[in-house]
Amino acid sequence: MSCADDHDIDPENPLNKPDVPDYVQDAIRTLIEWAGDDPAREGLLDTPKRVGRAWLEYCEGYKEDPAIHLSRVFEEVGGYEEIVLLKDIPFQSACEHHMAPITGKAHIAYLPHKKVVGISKLARVLHGFARRLQVQERLTAEVADCIWENLEPQGVAVVIEAQHGCMTGRGVKTPGVAMTTSRVMGCFLEDPRSRKEVMSLMGY
Repeated sequence: MSCADDHDIDPENPLNKPDVPDYVQDAIRTLIEWAGDDPAREGLLDTPKRVGRAWLEYCEGYKEDPAIHLSRVFEEVGGYEEIVLLKDIPFQSACEHHMAPITGKAHIAYLPHKKVVGISKLARVLHGFARRLQVQERLTAEVADCIWENLEPQGVAVVIEAQHGCMTGRGVKTPGVAMTTSRVMGCFLEDPRSRKEVMSLMGY
């Protein structure tokens, strides 16, 4: 490492973590105090900065257009014309009403029409939309619409199952309950046999 590199390292932030503005830290201190604790006590001194950095990660989906992951497609698929399905994709989001965690899994399927993408790109699309303040219904629709518009497939099906912290940790306080949402488009919507096939592959 050169001397110039040494000067680039902040001794107070050697890992180059993102800075959290004072007004954000002040807001978190206010919340801690309002909740009944002392933001000046030892265990909470660095909490405002940690929380600020954590929320930058939770909401990093705002920094990207998930459609970018579908921009590189493959058209030479050897005549493959069957369902492509990625099951049980884990994800975490945050409820826009209470900013409580949404934790679950998604199943994403499409029936190609000339174009396919690397299978990991489907998970990246999901995460791009999930890492924002969300409601599950919109998340489901956004993932399906993105695939439909960018891959132009014969059909798209997205099913999401998730537990919501705003229900398990507050309010009705009912853990272990999962919410399921779905969006089907194209042949999966119009053809009952195609819909039955894709739902069966997903385990429904």
